[in-house]
Amino acid sequence: MSLGRVRTVAISGVDGVVVEIEAFIGQGLPGVSLVGMADASLKESRDRVRAAITNSEKPWPDGRVTLNLSPASLPKSGSNYDLALAIAVLAANGEVATHRLDSTVFLGELGLDGRIRGVRGVLPSVVAARRAGFTHVVVPLANVAEAALVSGLDVGGATHLTEVMAWLAGDRALDTVDPSASPPPPIGVPDLADVVGQTEARYALEIAAAGAHHVLMTGPPGIGKTMLARRLPGILPSLTEMESLEVTAIHSIAGSLPADHPLVTEPPFIAPHHSTSSTALVGGGTGMAKPGAVSRAHRGVLFLDECAEMGVKALDSLRTPLEEGETRIMRRDGVAVLPARFQLILSANPCPCAPARDVDCVCSAQVRRKYLGKLSGPLMDRVDIRVRMDPPGNAALMDTVGESSAVVRARVGAARQIARQRWAEHGWQTNSEVPGSVLRQEFRLPSAALRPIELFLRDGRISARGADRALRLAWTLADLGGLSAPTEAQVAQALLFRDRGYA
Repeated sequence: MSLGRVRTVAISGVDGVVVEIEAFIGQGLPGVSLVGMADASLKESRDRVRAAITNSEKPWPDGRVTLNLSPASLPKSGSNYDLALAIAVLAANGEVATHRLDSTVFLGELGLDGRIRGVRGVLPSVVAARRAGFTHVVVPLANVAEAALVSGLDVGGATHLTEVMAWLAGDRALDTVDPSASPPPPIGVPDLADVVGQTEARYALEIAAAGAHHVLMTGPPGIGKTMLARRLPGILPSLTEMESLEVTAIHSIAGSLPADHPLVTEPPFIAPHHSTSSTALVGGGTGMAKPGAVSRAHRGVLFLDECAEMGVKALDSLRTPLEEGETRIMRRDGVAVLPARFQLILSANPCPCAPARDVDCVCSAQVRRKYLGKLSGPLMDRVDIRVRMDPPGNAALMDTVGESSAVVRARVGAARQIARQRWAEHGWQTNSEVPGSVLRQEFRLPSAALRPIELFLRDGRISARGADRALRLAWTLADLGGLSAPTEAQVAQALLFRDRGYA
C-alpha cells in the first residue's frame, strides 16, 4: 500500500483554489474510485489517465486506486485535473521522483496517448499557486505564454506526460516558450476618422470615453451607430498592468482568450446578438456560474446593437452590474461573484419599420412608444448620455477631414488622468465610479452651479439617482474643458445629454 500527493488548482468563479490530490493504491480488485465532489466531466478523467499512463510505457497499478480531491466540499469540474491525477498515481506506484511534488502545481488535460492539451483558466490558477507559496508550475505548452505572465515562480510547459516524468527525475528541463508560436499580429481597431458628419455623436462618444459613461444612440438604420460604437475602444486608454491581468483571467476562464494574444492589453469590445438570453448576458450555467458577456466586457465596452429587439428580462438584468460593477449569481454549487465594470453602449432604431427618412414612417405613436418601451425607466436612469442621430447632409458626407482616434484618445487620456489624480486617495479610476454621496458632500459644488439640478428635481424630470449621475457627467465635462470644477454651464449640459428624448 502506498500514497502519492500532488497539487493542482480549481476555479471557483474567477478565483483559483489550490486542490490536493491523493492517490492511494490498496488491496482489492483492480479499479479506480474518484471522490471529492467531482462532476461527470471530471469522473471521465479516470479512463483518460489510465490510457495516458499505459501509453507512456508505465504500468498501471494492480490494486484498487482511490483518488481523493480535497477540500472535498469544493465542487470540481473540467479536464484540467488530468495531469495532476496521473502524476499522483505514478507517485503512489513509485514510478516518478517525488522530491519536487511538494513545491509544484500541475495543470493540463491528457489525451489517451499521453499528450498534454491546453485548458482554460491557467492565469488565475497560476496566480493562486503563487499566492499559496508554490515555486513551480507545470502547464501545457499551449498555455505557457499565459502562465508566464505571472512572475515569482518557475513555469514549465510540456507536450507529453513523459516530458513531465523526465523533468521530475531531473533528466530534462521544461520549455518556457512555445517554439511553434509566432509573434502576435497587432490588434486592429477601426479609426474614428472614418466617421464623417455626426459631430454631436462623436463628441458624446468622447465624453463617454473620458468618464466611462453609458450611452444610448437612436436613429434610422445606416446612420453610423454601429460604426461609432466599434470605434470607441480606439479612443479608450490602454489597460493598466493590474487591469490587464484581471481581464485576461476572465477571458481565460471563459475560453475566449486568443491563442496569439495571451495578455489582454486593450479594452475588450463585446457585442452579443440581440437574441442573447439573460443567462448568456450576465453569466450562469450549471454547477458554478461562468462569466457572461458583461464580465467578458469588464474594463471594456459592452455594445448592444438593436437593443429594442432584445428581451425585457435580458435588458433589466443589466441594472445591478451597471450600478455595482459586479454580478452575484447563485447556483447549485455556490454563489459566484464576477467582476463586470463595463461601459454600456446601446443603439436602437426609433421604430420597428425604421425607414431611412422619418417622414416615411408608417408606425403609429403607440407602436413607436411600445418599441422603445422595452428600455425601462430604471435601466435608462443609469444611462448618462442619450444621442439622437439624424442623417447627415450632403456636405458632411463629402467632407473627408475628421479627427483620428489618436487625437481624441490623447484628450481622453488627459481627462482620465485628471480624474484619477482627484480620486486617487479613494481608489476610483473614473468619474462614473464615484458615489453620489461623495459628490454631494465632500466635493459639493456651489449653489449657483447646482441650480439646474434643483430645477429638474423640482419638476420631476430626473430622479435622485439621475441627479448623481448628472453630477458625474458634469465633472467629466469639466475635465475635458480643463476646469478645476464644473460650473453651471457643465451641469446644464450634463442634464441636456440626459434629458433629450429618444423616442
